[in-house]
Amino acid sequence: MMRRSLLAAPAVLAVADPASAQAQPAVAHPTLAIHTAGQGSPFVTYGRAIAALLSRQGITATVEASTGSLQNLTAVEDNANALGTAFLGSAWDAVQGTPAAGNRKHLNVRALWPMYETSFQVAALTSSGLTAFAQLAGKRVGAGPARGPAETFLVAAAEAAGIRVEIVSGSPAEMTQGLLNGGMDALWQGAIVPIPSILEALARAPGVVFGPGAEVVGRVTQRLPMLAPTTLPPGTYPGQTAPIESFAAWNFIVANRALPEETAYAITRAVLTVADPARDIGQVAATTRKEAAVNNRVLPFHPGAARFYREAGLTLSAPPAG
Repeated sequence: MMRRSLLAAPAVLAVADPASAQAQPAVAHPTLAIHTAGQGSPFVTYGRAIAALLSRQGITATVEASTGSLQNLTAVEDNANALGTAFLGSAWDAVQGTPAAGNRKHLNVRALWPMYETSFQVAALTSSGLTAFAQLAGKRVGAGPARGPAETFLVAAAEAAGIRVEIVSGSPAEMTQGLLNGGMDALWQGAIVPIPSILEALARAPGVVFGPGAEVVGRVTQRLPMLAPTTLPPGTYPGQTAPIESFAAWNFIVANRALPEETAYAITRAVLTVADPARDIGQVAATTRKEAAVNNRVLPFHPGAARFYREAGLTLSAPPAG
């Protein structure tokens, strides 16, 4: 897909208060390109919602298709006016320069604001008798695309629990079908909760959903800084009567460190000061709140974003900029 030019004339953000407008010149902002994912991905929905919000603030942003987080991180690394939707697990790969990131250390990527959690759960059919993570020992567990984030975190959780599982790979649709037709014993998935593939399976056969449990979660999150503990309240899934203890990796909007500080500050503030993110941005942004910024322990924050969080009185856990 051809990318739209990023050399368009800069947008001008008007100051809302007439009195301060007389005292301060208008700030010129560059046109931004928000790199997202393929059609059908929540990344695309989120990117479009953010572009619409920024447009109402006088800032122009285009929405660009991509293959997902890793391609977005590379686009941001190479372009001062690019923004990207990024899974923190992929951001970790990019910062470390792992094979998944093409063995290239991404040194220019900075965090702006939190999007939503990608939370991980297990689903099993009631007929299997499985109700706890430790019972997955020796079982066939579907974990999505081969060598993807879900597989990586399943292996980490299994190691923390002291068990071994047989991993089955495939698309989300293949995972659901495999669970229903007996091709696997359990399904491990990560997405916005409630996870669509798990809901689909539960709609077609009686099942149960559970997580690794608090003890395993503690071990995994201590080892992997891109993850944070999460608790799903009863009722998140049909028939769920008890909380589910698991872990999640947040998705963040990222930018190049060369993005002007005033622009980074303005767009971060515009997003994180709306009264109701679900109403004012979109349902996909319901958890986009400043308090969630503490879940980033992978990327340094852009100075403009960091200024907003300081003004908001938040203490962040992110690494310092190198």
